Amino acid sequence: VFSPQLTFPTIMPSKLEGAMDALINVFHNYSGNEGDKYKLNKGELKQLLTSELTDFLTSQKDPMLVDKIMNDLDSNKDNEVDFNEFVVLVAALTVACNDFFEEQQKKKAK
Repeated sequence: VFSPQLTFPTIMPSKLEGAMDALINVFHNYSGNEGDKYKLNKGELKQLLTSELTDFLTSQKDPMLVDKIMNDLDSNKDNEVDFNEFVVLVAALTVACNDFFEEQQKKKAK
C-alpha cells in the first residue's frame, strides 16, 4: 500500500494540513490496488466511494451512480481518475455539504 506521509514543519499539523494529509492518504490507499498506482480505475473508485463515502452513496438511488461519477471526473477520458480529478469530486461534495449546512443555519435563525 502506497502511503505517503506528509511532513509539516510544525509538531502538530493544523486541521487543514491534517485534512490534506488524509485526502492524499485515502486516495493512495485505494489507487495502489490495481494497475497504475497513481490512478483509480472504476473498481478502485467504487471501493473508495463505498468505504469512505458510505452515507453519500447509500442515500443515492441511482444504480449507475459510480459510472456517472467516473465519467464526470475522468476529464482526459483514460478510464481512470487521477488525484487532480479526484479532488474535483471532494471539492464538489464539500461545497454541497457547506451549502446544506448554511441552509440549515438559516432555517434555525428564523
